[in-house]
Amino acid sequence: MREGRSSSSPGRLTEIRIRGLGAIDDVTLELGPGLTVVTGETGAGKTMVVSGLTLLFGGRADQGRVRANGRAGVEGRLALPPDSPVWQRAADAGADPDDDGSLILARTISAEGRSRAFLGGRSVPVGVVSELAESLLAVHGQTDQLRLSRPAEQRRALDRYAGAEHLALLDRYREAHDRWRAAAADLDRRRSQARELAQAADVLRHGLEEIDAASPEPGEDEALDTQVKRLSDADALRAAADEARMALVGDVTGDLGGGEVPQDATSALAIAERALAASDDPTLVLLAQDLADAVAVVSDVAGQLAGYVADLDADPARLAEVLDRRALLTGLTRKYADVGEGLDGVLAWADDARRRLSELDVSDEALEELAAARDAARAEVDDLGGRISAGRRAAADGFAAEVGRELAGLAMKSARVSFAIETDPDDPGPDGLDQVALLLAAHPGAPARPVHKGASGGELSRVMLAIEVVFAGADPVPVMVFDEVDAGVGGQAAGEIGRRLAQLARQHQVVVVTHLAQVAAFADTHLVVDKSPDTGAGVTATDIRAVEADDRVRELARMLSGLADSDTGQAHARELLAVAAEARG
Repeated sequence: MREGRSSSSPGRLTEIRIRGLGAIDDVTLELGPGLTVVTGETGAGKTMVVSGLTLLFGGRADQGRVRANGRAGVEGRLALPPDSPVWQRAADAGADPDDDGSLILARTISAEGRSRAFLGGRSVPVGVVSELAESLLAVHGQTDQLRLSRPAEQRRALDRYAGAEHLALLDRYREAHDRWRAAAADLDRRRSQARELAQAADVLRHGLEEIDAASPEPGEDEALDTQVKRLSDADALRAAADEARMALVGDVTGDLGGGEVPQDATSALAIAERALAASDDPTLVLLAQDLADAVAVVSDVAGQLAGYVADLDADPARLAEVLDRRALLTGLTRKYADVGEGLDGVLAWADDARRRLSELDVSDEALEELAAARDAARAEVDDLGGRISAGRRAAADGFAAEVGRELAGLAMKSARVSFAIETDPDDPGPDGLDQVALLLAAHPGAPARPVHKGASGGELSRVMLAIEVVFAGADPVPVMVFDEVDAGVGGQAAGEIGRRLAQLARQHQVVVVTHLAQVAAFADTHLVVDKSPDTGAGVTATDIRAVEADDRVRELARMLSGLADSDTGQAHARELLAVAAEARG
């Protein structure tokens, strides 16, 4: 670990393995703390390292990058402090730490586009890994330069700089804005469609009156079906119960018609029980007790049968009443429930109708209440919007000054950065009352213009990097990845970009894909991507290796002159390394 580096790192990626992705067959990268650079010839597969990291942390799976063997995979090992919030989220997903205390992530993708994610040995939804990535990884590429050119992103950067209290105020504003827009839209709808809404409300009220008049109870339709069957089959049910009771206990009360009946079960069991009880054999005595218990069970069942018969109602009037009630509920079901829902569907329709009635109310009282809610929300929007505008204006000068200082260190000493904030209190937007534009005057005498119009590609790269450096101290993301953000930059500016990336690496683990030797010279870890034709497989194979000492000098010389063995190039490379070492010290 480099001297001066924070000992309380929020975590880092120690290892990544990439298989079957693009030109990469199977490579493992060991990533150290601080600044790691990835270099190599154009087309060797440097960007596959970034693609692998993006895929690992929940990025979109591009099946077009899967090699001919039909499956790609990326695995990563994270070293995290014990108090990292990532551990709790991982535990919630069922993940376990590895034997060395690290957390392992994995992602696979097939040639058909099927993708799976794994966390701590458990299969998890990709969304879980994406959620973790928000607090673990930030990837910046040339597309971020396009993102930075959008006014919405410039406003977002200013809000972020303004601090946590400002962002909390902005959240409150957005909630109030949503309430205001919803209330205003609802009020306009009710006023413009008053007649249609009133007619729809009449239909709902009629249905509710019909349902409320019937007062159905949950499950009542099933209970009525049971009653109808019992009342319709009362004679047959009584005969079956009487026959069973007579077989169990006989006609002991004379209410079963008298006459000769066969021996009943209770009498037969009693005879058997007495025969066994009279024996001196212990086994037979125990069996006699079992028979006595059986007599008790049979007598209990017979009693329940007698009660069942007594409760049977063969009253035709009661049957007609139940049938009428069932017909009424069946009619409601046909009108208000979907097929198969039964009476529960009727009750659900009624609940939904009551809710919808409140939204269809076009009475004067309802419209006045809704207008009052709209006006109250708008007043809150105006108040919060004004406070947010003031916060942005207060933060703009400080933010621009800090970015300007960073740009001065990136060989843009004469550049001036400022913000143009136009406030329109009559047209509140979802993010406030302001239109925000980041302006850049690249040299003295140049007018301040929107950054995407007044900056070249290289200047835009440096503006983005300057903003990242300004935010670095407060950014909780431990791993930052930059994919050729130094494109279009050279000379002194390239060296300053390397210096600034090294500065970022004091608080973060920084991985940079670069084509500039001036940037690569500042690395703590230097990885080189090599490619070689694999004629047997008909594809290009890629390998990634760490370089040190003379091998690193040769790689820097190649980047400088295209000739790794050039004495002049190697001398220049050693000079760059010495300058970078002195600057970092």
